[in-house]
Amino acid sequence: MIRLSEINIYPVKSLAGISLQQGQLDEFGLAGDRRWMVVKPNGHFITQRTRAQMALIQPSLDDNGLRLQHPELGECCVPPATVDSKRIEVKVWDDLVEALHIDHEVDNWLSRAVGEACHLVWFPSDALRQCDLSYAQQGDRVGFADGFPLLLISAASLDDLNQRLAEPVPMKRFRPNLVVSGCDAFAEDTWREIQIGDSGFRVVKPCSRCVITTVDPETGKRTGAEPLMTLSRYRKEGSKVMFGQNLVHDDRGLLTIGDSLEVIF
Repeated sequence: MIRLSEINIYPVKSLAGISLQQGQLDEFGLAGDRRWMVVKPNGHFITQRTRAQMALIQPSLDDNGLRLQHPELGECCVPPATVDSKRIEVKVWDDLVEALHIDHEVDNWLSRAVGEACHLVWFPSDALRQCDLSYAQQGDRVGFADGFPLLLISAASLDDLNQRLAEPVPMKRFRPNLVVSGCDAFAEDTWREIQIGDSGFRVVKPCSRCVITTVDPETGKRTGAEPLMTLSRYRKEGSKVMFGQNLVHDDRGLLTIGDSLEVIF
């Protein structure tokens, strides 16, 4: 029996994640996942690829909204975006999106935490960022995630990798939304359509991995070439290293730890 063993969201792109017992699917993926993003003054997104210390900023969500915690700077309470929030154009990879600027006080706090001048922006519900039509369907939307609403990895795939590494790495390095247990390593590579609980998903594209996997999420520092070097020996397709599968959801159900996963085909 294949079951859902982890649910994770990353409210602010490239900051630390939050583990959940339940996750509600909305139009962009898991509710609250990558609806905020850190951008340069010119609107270009900033991630751990260039600012590994972003891993140390821990978000939390409660009835009062988003809070950010930093080991040296303490807490920053982020006010919600409103209809009066300024709209600015931001860039995520090759996509240009109209986002809502949050607050200059938040910008000042984040600039110190990130190490360069930046703004925090919110992805509004009326914004449209189409998933790559080479893999997805017209109308499949994504927020500030790299390209698709959800990322799934099996626990067995990480176990397989860790058996090859001198020092094992945690699943956190790969920032999945969904982790499943009870299948063989890399079984997810063979799936095309699955159901978790009452919700259906299309498995649309392997996830190519970058240097963020070499950042220790506990220290916010790079650890060297691993695990990318080892993965490149047996998970390389062309010039890219693949680990995990991108999903597009067809339903807006509730996911709960322990839900069964059925492979449709």
